[in-house]
Amino acid sequence: MTDTIIRHDDVAQEEFPGGATYRTLVGDDDGTTPVRCGIQTSSPGYATPNHAHPYVEIVTVLEGAGEDWVDGQDGTTDIGPGITMVFPPNTAHGFRVTGDAPLVTYGVHSSSDRIVDIREK
Repeated sequence: MTDTIIRHDDVAQEEFPGGATYRTLVGDDDGTTPVRCGIQTSSPGYATPNHAHPYVEIVTVLEGAGEDWVDGQDGTTDIGPGITMVFPPNTAHGFRVTGDAPLVTYGVHSSSDRIVDIREK
């Protein structure tokens, strides 16, 4: 990685199944950084699959409304701007958009690779 300033609009969007886009702001397929960071924009009605990562993931809600779930916790938690979620390694979790506007999140994967392990709920 050579850029120290990243202009979000200059970063290509990756399409996720189900109606979300993701921009990897820090990190690449060559693993040149110790973390991967990105912004996900999820359309109304979008839900992630139940999934886990073999490392800590930190997600901050920038815009919109949703609810998240985490293995080992009862029910769901409402999420919106001003909420940061910290998911321990190998802990299944996910979220769904509950509002009429997109849910925009900023995520930090404490790994040079973005590894997603889909789990049954």
